Amino acid sequence: MNSRMPYADAERLFYIRMMSNMEFQNDLNKLLQVMPPKVVSFLTAESLNDVIEIVLDVGRPPEVRHSGGKIDKLGDVAVDDEDINFVISHIQDFTHDNRSGIPGTLHRISAIRNRQGKVIGLTCRIGRVVTGTIACIKDFCTQGKSILFLGPPGVGKTTKLREISRLVADELGKRVVIVDTSNEIAGDGDVPHPAVGSSRRMQVAQPELQKDIMIEAVENHTPEVIVVDEIGTEAEAQAARTIAERGVMLIATAHGNCLESLIKNPTLSDLVGGIQSVTLGDDEAKRRASQKTVLEREKQPTFDIVIEITDRNTLAVYKNTSEAVDYILRGWPIRPEIRKVDSKLNEPVTLIHQEQNIELKQPQVEETANDNKMNFSFSRQQYVEKIKPLKKVYLYAVSRTIVEKIIESLNLNVEITRNIEDSDIVIAHKNFAKGGAKILNLAQEYRIRVFYVKTNSMAHIQKVLKEALDIQEGDTETTHDYKDETELALDEAKNAIKKVMEGAPEIELSPQNTNIRKLQHELVEQYNLRSVSIGEEPNRRLKVIKNR
Repeated sequence: MNSRMPYADAERLFYIRMMSNMEFQNDLNKLLQVMPPKVVSFLTAESLNDVIEIVLDVGRPPEVRHSGGKIDKLGDVAVDDEDINFVISHIQDFTHDNRSGIPGTLHRISAIRNRQGKVIGLTCRIGRVVTGTIACIKDFCTQGKSILFLGPPGVGKTTKLREISRLVADELGKRVVIVDTSNEIAGDGDVPHPAVGSSRRMQVAQPELQKDIMIEAVENHTPEVIVVDEIGTEAEAQAARTIAERGVMLIATAHGNCLESLIKNPTLSDLVGGIQSVTLGDDEAKRRASQKTVLEREKQPTFDIVIEITDRNTLAVYKNTSEAVDYILRGWPIRPEIRKVDSKLNEPVTLIHQEQNIELKQPQVEETANDNKMNFSFSRQQYVEKIKPLKKVYLYAVSRTIVEKIIESLNLNVEITRNIEDSDIVIAHKNFAKGGAKILNLAQEYRIRVFYVKTNSMAHIQKVLKEALDIQEGDTETTHDYKDETELALDEAKNAIKKVMEGAPEIELSPQNTNIRKLQHELVEQYNLRSVSIGEEPNRRLKVIKNR
C-alpha cells in the first residue's frame, strides 16, 4: 500500500479487501496494538478468529475465551499494574459505566475496579461484523413492522441489529437512527462504523439516559426507523411504546431468553402488551374450561414481531405478537416459525422453515465507481418464490379416511403422520379429549397447536382442517365442499324448522337411519319444536311439528 495514500482511502480499501468472504474488517490489529507486550507475544490476528474476549486480571495470567466456551491461559506470568496501565494509556477514558473502546472499531474494553476506584481487571471484548446473519429473516425486516429480538448474551443480538441497520438504510433507503448506549452497534469514536451503512448514530453518555435519547431521536431527527440495543427498564419500555405509536419502525433487543419469560417480567411486559387480571362470567369460564380469574393481554403490543435467538444460527419467529401472547396466557400450545442459517459460512446459506428449503447466495460486496463512498450490500438476488410448506398432521380419534379424502379433494400439501413429535398440528375429537390427555399434554410440551372436531362428519372436519391450515375461501384449487349424508340430513332438518317457525303446521323429512334421526331430534329440540318418528324401517323418518 502506498504510504502516502490518504488515511481515509487506505482504510476504505482495507475494509473492502477484508470483506471478500463473510466478514467485514474486524480491526484485530488495532486491538493488539493496545494490548501489553506479554499478551501480544502469544497472539496473532489469525489466532483470534474464534476468540470473543481477552481477560486481564491483576495477579493472574491473561486469558482468552473462545466462542465455544473454551478458555486458554496465555503463559504463566501474571498480569500486573504495569500491564493494566499500558492498556489504559492507549485507549480513551472510561465512561460512567466503566466502558471504553478503540475509535473506528467495534471492540469494547470494560474495567473492573477495587473499592478505591483503581482498575484491577479488564475485559476486552472483540467486536466483529458478520454478514448473512439475517438472511433467513430478511423478509420480516423489509415489512416495515417493529421487531423485538430476545436471547441470552453472546448469541448475536447486536450483530443482527447492526446488519438490519445497514439493510434498511442502504437497501430500502429509509432514515435510520441508532440509539447507541455503549457504542456496541456502531463502534467507538465520532464516526459510525461503516458496517451500519448510512445509518445515523446518537451516542448515549450514561445508560440511564437511553430513554431520553430515544425520545429525542424521534422529536428532533425525523427517523423512519429507530434501532435500540438492550431495553431493560420500565421507562425505556414506555419510550419504546411512544416511538411505535408515532408510526416509527422500531428494531430492538431486550433482556429475556424467550417470549414467555418476557411476559412474566413486570418491568418489560408492556413491550408485548402487558398483562392484567380479568374476571370472567360463568358461561365464559365454562367455555374456556378455566378459572373465573385469568390473565389477559392488556393492550396492543409495542412490537409486531418477536424473534427468539436460540443460538447463532437458529431463530424462532412469532409473526403475530398479539396472537402469541394470547395463546401463552391461555395456556394454549403455540409453535413459532423456526428459521435457520447454515453455519458453513463458505457455502450457500440455507433457509429452513420446517420442511421448506430456500437457497440464497452469500451476501456480496459491491465496489462502486465512486471512490469516496463505500457500499456494503447484500446480494441483490431476492428470495425465490416460496412453495407452500408441507404440513404434517397428527390425528387423534378422527377418521383418517375422511381426512385423506379432504386432502385429495382440496389438493393440500398435507401429510398425515403417526408420530406426534413430527407433526405441525394436531386434530383431535373433542369427545375423546379426556382419554387422550397424554397425547394432548405431549402436544403442549412440543408447542404444537391442537384443533378439535365435534363430529367425524366430512363437512365439519374439512372446516376445522381449513382453520388449522389458515386456508381462506378461494385459496384452494378445488373449491367444492363435501357434505356427507349426516350433514345433508341436518340441513334438511334446519329448512324444515325454518318453515314450521314461519307458520307451516308440520314438515316430514326424508327417511334416515337411527343415529341421524337422533341428531335431527336434538336439533329440533333446540328450537323448542316437537319431532316424532313415523313410518317403518327402512322408511322411518322424522316429522317436525309446531308446539301448541
